[in-house]
Amino acid sequence: MAGIACCCFSTLSSRSNLGTSWTYRGGIVTGRRLPRRTLVIKAEVNYVNAEEAKKLIAVEGYAILDVRDRTQFERAHIKDCYHIPLFIENQDNDFGTIIKRTLHNNFSGLFYGLPFTKPNPDFVQSVKSQFSPESKLLLVCQEGLRAPAAADKLEKAGYGSIACITSGLQSVTPGTFNSVGSTELQNAGKAGLVTVQGKISAVLGTVLICAFLFITFFPDQAEKILQMAPSS
Repeated sequence: MAGIACCCFSTLSSRSNLGTSWTYRGGIVTGRRLPRRTLVIKAEVNYVNAEEAKKLIAVEGYAILDVRDRTQFERAHIKDCYHIPLFIENQDNDFGTIIKRTLHNNFSGLFYGLPFTKPNPDFVQSVKSQFSPESKLLLVCQEGLRAPAAADKLEKAGYGSIACITSGLQSVTPGTFNSVGSTELQNAGKAGLVTVQGKISAVLGTVLICAFLFITFFPDQAEKILQMAPSS
C-alpha cells in the first residue's frame, strides 16, 4: 500500500515540442500552454564608400534617398535621387523656440549657413508612401551622421536592405556621381561667412605668393617700387 500511495501522489512533468507543458499528478494529466517565443532577425546596415555605392545603384538596383535638409539638398544633390529630410526647418513660434532660433541664426546660421531645424515627424511615413519595406535604399547625408540615424528609424519600421555612404557626401570626389546644383556635392554643407572668409583667404594667399615671386625674380624692380612708397 505504501508503494501504491507513493505512486499515486508522485508528480511527473514533461514538456512537448509543441509549446505545451504536461504534468502527471495523482493519476491526472494536466497541461498548460507555454508562451511562444518570437525570433526577431535584425538586418545590418551596409556602410560603403562612394565607388561601392555606385555598384549598389547600377548592379543591385538601390534607390538613392537623400535625408539632408532642404538648403543642402538645393545646393547640390545626386541626379535622380529622392529627397525626404530627416530634419525640417523649425518655424514654431513659441517663446522658447524663438529664443533658440535667434541664437542659432546669429552664430551657426550666420557663420556656417545652417538652418534651424527639428526632427521630421513624418519621415518614416513619407518613406513608406514611396518605398515598400522590400525596397533597397542607399541613404545619403552630408557628414555621415544623419543617414545612420535615418537607417535606424527605417530598420525599426521593417526595412531590411539599407546602405549608407561612410562619412557622407563630403567625402565624395567630384565626378563620382552625376549631380545637380550650384556647387559640388562635397561642398554642399559649406555656406555663410565661412565661405566668404575662405574666398578672402584664397585671394590674400594668391597676392602674397605673387609678391614673393616678384621680389625673388625681379629684385631691382621690387626695390624701385618700395622706394616709391611714401614714408611715414
